[in-house]
Amino acid sequence: MALSESNLNKRGYAVWVSEIMLQQTQVATVIDYYNKWMLRWSNLQDLAKATLEEVNQMWSGLGYYSRGKRLHEGAQKISSEFKGEMPRSAEELQKLLPGVGRYTAAAIASIAFEEVIGVVDGNVTRVLCRAKAIGADCTSPTVTEALWMLANTLVDLVRPGDFNQAMMELGATVCTPKAPLCAECPVQTHCRAYQQVIKEREMVSKRLLGNTASQISSTPDIEECGGGGNCPLCLPEKEPWVSDLGVMNFPRKPTKKPPRIEHTLTCVVTRRRDNDDTEEYFLVQRPNSGLLAGMWEFPSVLLQTEVKEKKQKCIIFDRLTELMGNLVTDTHLQNIGEVVHLFSHIHQTYLVYSNSFSDASGDTVMEEDREQPCFRWVSEAEFYQSAVPTSMKKVFRLFKHSSVNEKQLAKGDKLQCGSEKHEGKQKGRKRRAPKEVQGQQLSINSFFPTCCNQASVVSQKVFHLSRSDIWRARIPLKCSTSICFTSKELVPLKSMICPSTFTAI
Repeated sequence: MALSESNLNKRGYAVWVSEIMLQQTQVATVIDYYNKWMLRWSNLQDLAKATLEEVNQMWSGLGYYSRGKRLHEGAQKISSEFKGEMPRSAEELQKLLPGVGRYTAAAIASIAFEEVIGVVDGNVTRVLCRAKAIGADCTSPTVTEALWMLANTLVDLVRPGDFNQAMMELGATVCTPKAPLCAECPVQTHCRAYQQVIKEREMVSKRLLGNTASQISSTPDIEECGGGGNCPLCLPEKEPWVSDLGVMNFPRKPTKKPPRIEHTLTCVVTRRRDNDDTEEYFLVQRPNSGLLAGMWEFPSVLLQTEVKEKKQKCIIFDRLTELMGNLVTDTHLQNIGEVVHLFSHIHQTYLVYSNSFSDASGDTVMEEDREQPCFRWVSEAEFYQSAVPTSMKKVFRLFKHSSVNEKQLAKGDKLQCGSEKHEGKQKGRKRRAPKEVQGQQLSINSFFPTCCNQASVVSQKVFHLSRSDIWRARIPLKCSTSICFTSKELVPLKSMICPSTFTAI
């Protein structure tokens, strides 16, 4: 759209949306979200009129939800303060629009408005660090400024947007973090990291031909900066070149901090509608700032310390009482499992509970002297249409799975109860042997129909016999050829058949 759209505002808006969505997110994931977004809000004015709830709903599942919120705020600001006209330069874009940093501003300005300015994202950083053998920490201010200077020096003066996109594409498809395709790289001859790989290959060849290692320097001298070992861009002395890595020696990044470990109690509260008996779920809206701002979730409490299940129930019960008043009871409050969800900096474990009301009387009663979040009761269909984060969708799937299991268990208990009643009726009855047997000891085939090829049918017949019938029969099992089911299917019979009959199995 950026290439075909003649309206600069629409072109800038399209690039802006795509660049915001592509922050920390892969292209394959973004495509579907981008197309849906542009179909619904094709220009700045349409987005500015939307509600934050609608924006969060459209963004749901894409992650980093503050991006959508800032995009919405930026559209409202342009519509109200700049009469719908987007800023044209990278400097103005970065200064005036919320959530637009140095890279995003440069990308929008060069691609949409053809400003001659380079861009530096993760892919471009990797290409430049390898091309110039920059081995220092690529996140340091010194290296960052050096990379921006390089990008601004290299950018094409006539087609800056195309050049910048080509650089990003080169890093994404050829100069990849792992297993780079150096043989297919169009800038291979300009890459100092690749030149060092060739030098090492030549060194190995000369050693094989009998030359001494002392005749060839084993220390990389790629940058030739003359820094005397103190160059702020070269590989640090403590972390020298590793031959096995090749060009993947660059770029060097600091060790990532481990994610913060958190545990959160959350409760799926349900009720039945009066009019159609539809099951509804209670949702609470998160604060308008911070993690998952403005999103909807099940009632939750972040645990500060590890507590046992009894204490967990007390905490979640207090939270539900705070939100819903004295109508809450702990009669149906139960633990149904855990859900793990990884945010960019948080390893979150949800300790999931469920609770239910018998009818639709669970209308929320909240304390008047205390600010409380917004809430709503929703059906399953409305739940998935709401702006709920992926973590809550995982919680909901766990709840539905546990509900199905409970129903199956309840059905199984009912069937077992009926079987026990049937067994009680059979007690005291004397089973007669078939006439053709005439006094001989019964074989197992006397109890079951002849269906050796249908082991599952025979197995089902076994479980309908009472224990007393099988015990009295003393079924002989000496001849394995007369048994119509597998050894695995015999296992349940061990508790019902006289132990002496198993000695010959």
